[in-house]
Amino acid sequence: MDRSINTERTYAGRVALYLTYCAVHGLDWKKPGLPWLARFLHWLVDEPLPSRAKNKPASPRFRTKKTANQIMTTVCGFLTFCGLQKWVDQETVNQLSEQKYLSYLPPGYDPGEDGQFRTVRAKAIKFEVAVEGYAWLNPEQFAKVIGLTRRARDRFLVALLGGTGIRIGEALGLRREDMHLLSNSSALGCQISGPHVHVRRRQENSNGALAKARMPRWIPVTAELVTYYADYCFERDQVAEAAYSDMVFVNLFRPPLGRAMTYHNAKDLFDRLAKQAGFEAR
Repeated sequence: MDRSINTERTYAGRVALYLTYCAVHGLDWKKPGLPWLARFLHWLVDEPLPSRAKNKPASPRFRTKKTANQIMTTVCGFLTFCGLQKWVDQETVNQLSEQKYLSYLPPGYDPGEDGQFRTVRAKAIKFEVAVEGYAWLNPEQFAKVIGLTRRARDRFLVALLGGTGIRIGEALGLRREDMHLLSNSSALGCQISGPHVHVRRRQENSNGALAKARMPRWIPVTAELVTYYADYCFERDQVAEAAYSDMVFVNLFRPPLGRAMTYHNAKDLFDRLAKQAGFEAR
């Protein structure tokens, strides 16, 4: 399905969890049936997760109903794919979803002239959970996270994510040619005025970074962000190995120097900043 490498890794773990559950409980994974799938869904929230603590007892951790739903969505997608490959019979695939009539339509949804699009296929097995609101940092929290960064690269990364709203995979996939930070970029063959960055989907990124959106887009940036980038370029120029990479974000402080920064590097950075700040920052 051409997902990002991090999404593929997550899906692989969920499919492995399902297959392992089937093997342990003597279930034919190709013919699970709704009762068995319902038991699997409840098992996901009832079974304690492995302890993260080493050599000391820890209170048990459990999956949330939201996480269980996400795992079940992946499993249903996996079985549907297997149906297309003729590994799973169509009767099993048909049980995974049911018809649902949309009584309330989201803004902009076209129900069709005769209301034919008001009936959709919905997942047959799931927990009912409340829809959570979006999580964000308020201006004071954002300023605190920026203030805790010790390096220009990290400061620019945090400011870029906060100032443009791009995903981490999109940020780590940026090339230096995507940074159009002059007031006029016509010399670069770009007719967009003002400083901006281009976000493009590229399959060949060495760090596996992949933009989810297939269509390229450009995003305006502030003068403050341009200053952060200039500071980062000065810092980057001090590392000779970084000169050979056209990726924007590269390793500057630990080997292999000059290699494209990975998702795990970025996650470690935000985990450290969040711990220092005293609140969640992802």
